[in-house]
Amino acid sequence: MTDLATSPVGGSEAEHRQPEGASATRPGRMDGLLARPWAVRSAEALVSIAAAFAFTLLCSRIDVNPLNRVGQVSGLAMLQKYAAVVGLPVLAVLLYAAYRGTLARYQLVQRLVCAAVAGLATGAVAGGIAVALHGTQWGLGGQEGDPGNLIGMANDMLRGQGLPGVYPPGFPGVLAIWSKLFYGGIGGGGYAMKDLQLIFSALVGPMAYLSWRLLLRPFWALLVAVPAAILFLDPIRPYSHVTMLVMVPMLAAALRELRRAHQLTTRSTVWRGVGFGVSFGLMFLWYSGWFVWAAPGVLVLTLFLVPWRKGAARLKPVLLFLGATLVSAAVVGAPLLYQLVRLGAEAKDRYAYLSVYIDPAYVMGWASDRAGDLTYHDFPWRGELAGQSAYTLLLLAGVALALGLGLRSIVVRTTAVTLVSAWLLRYWFASHLAQAKAVQLYPRTTWIILYALMILAVLGLMFVVQRGTAWLRTVQRVGTDGGPAPLTLRPEVTGRLVAGAVCAVALFATMAASWSVDRYMPTTDPKLLPSSGGQNVDMGIDAWRAHILVNRDGKCPKFDPAGPHDCAPVNKGLKEYNNGPDKGQLWCSNVPGDAWALVCGTKRPW
Repeated sequence: MTDLATSPVGGSEAEHRQPEGASATRPGRMDGLLARPWAVRSAEALVSIAAAFAFTLLCSRIDVNPLNRVGQVSGLAMLQKYAAVVGLPVLAVLLYAAYRGTLARYQLVQRLVCAAVAGLATGAVAGGIAVALHGTQWGLGGQEGDPGNLIGMANDMLRGQGLPGVYPPGFPGVLAIWSKLFYGGIGGGGYAMKDLQLIFSALVGPMAYLSWRLLLRPFWALLVAVPAAILFLDPIRPYSHVTMLVMVPMLAAALRELRRAHQLTTRSTVWRGVGFGVSFGLMFLWYSGWFVWAAPGVLVLTLFLVPWRKGAARLKPVLLFLGATLVSAAVVGAPLLYQLVRLGAEAKDRYAYLSVYIDPAYVMGWASDRAGDLTYHDFPWRGELAGQSAYTLLLLAGVALALGLGLRSIVVRTTAVTLVSAWLLRYWFASHLAQAKAVQLYPRTTWIILYALMILAVLGLMFVVQRGTAWLRTVQRVGTDGGPAPLTLRPEVTGRLVAGAVCAVALFATMAASWSVDRYMPTTDPKLLPSSGGQNVDMGIDAWRAHILVNRDGKCPKFDPAGPHDCAPVNKGLKEYNNGPDKGQLWCSNVPGDAWALVCGTKRPW
């Protein structure tokens, strides 16, 4: 139950023995179900997605005023109460199966419970966002900023004008379709945005967990997916980060198939390559940035994995798989690839914000353009050892274990080259910032670098447990042959330990989800509102903006801070994506006008 397996089903012979004190079942009933991997995986997917959506819908019934802090606290507490009511019985079933059930029954329960916890984790975040938006039909951001840009893109698509620039068309296309189906098309994008923000926020946990289940057993997949999903989930743009969370395990799974392509039939090789290619193409259309950061490292690793000197019998199947993958990915991603080839050199990102001003070597945290009162003088917070925190040192220790014990694993290799690739590209663009006056989105490598570090840390822990388990079993066998064993490790003991660890991850998920949601609660600080004239708004401004816009029925939101008859109208002609000609200089966000020269080296343009 603790090894890194190519198949999530199975284990050592010892793991299939009847645990001591376990209840009897009819022979083969659970084993027969576990022998059908497609059935178990389908059940995991169904349970995880259903848990995410059901919990989101449950939280949407919470009736509080999110425009005052007391209402926000009550809403957060209600969310935790629901999590306990739903989660405790689920965890109780897992513990009961670990202590009283057969091993086959416990394995099935563990799979389903891990899937449910992954769904509940981001279902709680989506449910909390529903609380923050209670009373308004608009999504986070209203019709300002990035949501406004996305609504403008969707409107352009509805007008038949296509998509300008090199932005991935996947989410704007879905937004256009959703607004056309349910909200009358142009003018309904803001209402459709709320639906999609909640839906895709809820799906982040299940998608991350199910992707890692291609490579890892349930607990380890959960241990990677839940912290990463909650940490990186950005409900205002939930489509972007789920691509990153899914891309890394998918790349590792594809490279694993490449290594064993010679063992497959020609038909199977082609179909698997097409399946991976179509998946990568769709992810590329959904959000392409992560592929840019990972591509150089993955390309180098792929070239090393191709068996160039093993003869035609080994080489041809590998090249066939690689060709099927690349061709199908290119066909699906062709619309965006064409735009990148045509306009890529002209696309300059000149938007600077707090994460551009900080030390570029800092990748343990993120500060967006909703930074509140933070400046580069007091963020990031310095750790005790050369500025590094205990969290950083723990991650690096896990990375050392992963590289020292598991470098032959394709998951470790894929994650490591992704980390190195993003790291080098980060410094390439940052080092040219002053001369080129272009950010080129390099701060976003913070996410993929931190994600890679978290993956390697979990894998390092997994390899330690795997090696330790194997050592204890060896000691047990030696003791059985030559006398009393000083140490024993029975299957039911490992099962109970894993069950306890799942409970701990679930508790972490509830606390982390509350932290994530609290950041997006409508701001209650007048100094951080646009009307104050200040530059520094916090993340709560996006929910606040949703509460000042008119609902679809023509009435103001229930808790409109401007009053029951003074909300803003819908901008039906919204089109903000094209922001005018490129002026060739940085736009410095979060910087007062008199500080532009000191921070950005230029005068403010007005």
